[in-house]
Amino acid sequence: MTLEMIFKLILALCFGLLIGMDRQIKQKQLGLRPCMVICITSCLITIVSIHAFDKFAGANHPNMDPMRLAAQIVSGVGFIGAGVILRRSNEVISGLTSAAMIWAASGLGIAVGAGFYAEATCGVILLIIAVNVVPYLIKIAGSNTLNRHDVAVKIVVKPNYRMTELIQTIERKNTGNLRKASEYKLRHMKLKDLDNGNQILDLILSVPEHQYTTEIYYYIKRIENVLTVDVEHL
Repeated sequence: MTLEMIFKLILALCFGLLIGMDRQIKQKQLGLRPCMVICITSCLITIVSIHAFDKFAGANHPNMDPMRLAAQIVSGVGFIGAGVILRRSNEVISGLTSAAMIWAASGLGIAVGAGFYAEATCGVILLIIAVNVVPYLIKIAGSNTLNRHDVAVKIVVKPNYRMTELIQTIERKNTGNLRKASEYKLRHMKLKDLDNGNQILDLILSVPEHQYTTEIYYYIKRIENVLTVDVEHL
């Protein structure tokens, strides 16, 4: 029975990985690690819920519900996890993995408290693999689509500058190099006029994982009619 439970946990990790890869390819906030953590922990709590009745209930306790209090723990810790999720002014959400890990810690505590030691041990090992090892392997062997991160860029340009040309230059669409043409991908854009007549452009760019923030800064700084640049790694 323990081998079957371990198989379920490993399968949950694989399914969470597939969902996370789909989200990451589409450049969504919910990426690899949160999906795997949530899937593994949900599987672990379900296993504990199903088998806790067989383990603790019996003829002397026909109406016993051993998981009633545990269910409240899952809900309560979910509020704590929600407190770590931050929404920044540039529409970027951070802290999803930390929130998922807080929730996962409660699931592991429930499993240990209910006496499912082998399952809890397997679960914590898979969680560590999901958060640390799998992203590292994907970074080494994965496609360029998966190995990207977001940067927030604020650009102040001179009045009446052609924004379309600026965006094309930033995305490198007007270069002859096909590799560079797809290097920076625009995910979000906000344009605003300043009181002095200049214009400010708020961008969120998807860039390769190996790209240094300083390289992005100096590349945009050299573009004609750009006055100031502010780049933040998200």
